[in-house]
Amino acid sequence: MSTPDSNSYVFEPAQDSAGNSADVSQQVRDISEVPAIEVITTAAVHLMSAAAVKLGLAAEENAAELKDLDEARKLITALAGLVTAAAPEIGSQHAGPLRDGLRSLQLAFREESLIPDAPGKGPGEKFTGAVN
Repeated sequence: MSTPDSNSYVFEPAQDSAGNSADVSQQVRDISEVPAIEVITTAAVHLMSAAAVKLGLAAEENAAELKDLDEARKLITALAGLVTAAAPEIGSQHAGPLRDGLRSLQLAFREESLIPDAPGKGPGEKFTGAVN
């Protein structure tokens, strides 16, 4: 919460209808034990998985029905921003596979698009550069 006299924020655990904040406090303690690299890579994997589904790459019979290229573009761009920003922090050991997955999604997007984007204008390419 921000106060008028400061720019600092203080986490105040939510309370249930009985005023209990024990569950939220436990969740805060649990997340405090998770290394940042794990949070970052987990978020990236979620973005990758969602983008793959939106590209129609799901291992389901109805995968084509799930295709939504507009949504895929947004997810791939968010993934590119995350991977690009996080790479110096997480190191090449972790960033390399994320970059590979991102590139695969960018190429799959190009293949699925009826009207191809100009080089450098595809999803996430403002962060990664043109993907061919």
